[in-house]
Amino acid sequence: MQYVDFGSAGVKVSRIALGLGFRGQTSADEAQRLIEHAIDSGINLIDCANSYTLGAGSMPDAPRSEEVLSRVLKTRRDEVVITTKVAGGIGPGPNDQGLSRYHIMREVERSLRRLGTDHIDVYLLHHFDPETPLEETLRALDDLVAQGKVLYVGCCNFAAWQAVQALWTQDRTTADSFICVQNQYSLLYRTLEDEMFGLVRDRGLGVMAFGPLAIGLLSGSYTAGAAPPPASVWAAMERDAFEAATSGYAAVVLDTVRAIARERGKTMPQVALNWVLSHPEITVAISGSDTIEQLDDNLGAVGWELSEVEVARLTEVSSGGHVDLMGV
Repeated sequence: MQYVDFGSAGVKVSRIALGLGFRGQTSADEAQRLIEHAIDSGINLIDCANSYTLGAGSMPDAPRSEEVLSRVLKTRRDEVVITTKVAGGIGPGPNDQGLSRYHIMREVERSLRRLGTDHIDVYLLHHFDPETPLEETLRALDDLVAQGKVLYVGCCNFAAWQAVQALWTQDRTTADSFICVQNQYSLLYRTLEDEMFGLVRDRGLGVMAFGPLAIGLLSGSYTAGAAPPPASVWAAMERDAFEAATSGYAAVVLDTVRAIARERGKTMPQVALNWVLSHPEITVAISGSDTIEQLDDNLGAVGWELSEVEVARLTEVSSGGHVDLMGV
């Protein structure tokens, strides 16, 4: 495993993180084993959220990912850097979402209890909240850092202008500043390059790339024009959505990744993840693996490099279009 500074912070993190969104995993015991295997394999960054559950919300009363992670933290807390998030809806009440001081202060305590720890290493704003004054949100985060309940702060799914506004507000109020952003980035979704890459270079921010395999589209399990495999994530979705996500521009990308993987003796996930990590702006790629086998495959993305020609080939075929999977 390779380890790098998390943006301008001194803490070191693995280039592959394990995300606990668990779209296809419904067993708490298997999820626990996956987390433990990730740590045994050198992963030291575990990405979570207060809204994540096993089965991605498909099961009633499903265990929360924070609760599953707490099982591992009982004996391995000092081996990992953990993130969790706040902002997403966690109930029907008017204050059960967003980035108000009220919601943040309530939810950080709930996350700490579920995680069974006295601090969160990196506390992330899950999305921008246009209804709450930004200064209110950022002062609440700063208070949590001062209290020792949070060590670092960052944001997810912010547009570059929103991140700039937050960083400017933190500078003006001398609040603790973001160390990282977390956004969707893959061969099928490259809009992060348009403005955010320049910002993170200028401010020394770390970047956590989620969806680097485009919800499995780059896993090698899917082929344009063919039905998704039974029991796969995409088999449970609308057929029109799958066809739209694997046709035209996307089909060319998939074919190119498959060809390079064959030429290099690698798997499609390894090639797709290696391309993501080839960008100096990207600190970490988040593996959304549901099984140990998937994770082991993803871990094969580190320890080698695509050639400049291969990177250029993938960059060229993936330019000029994108498959936005945020709503999938």
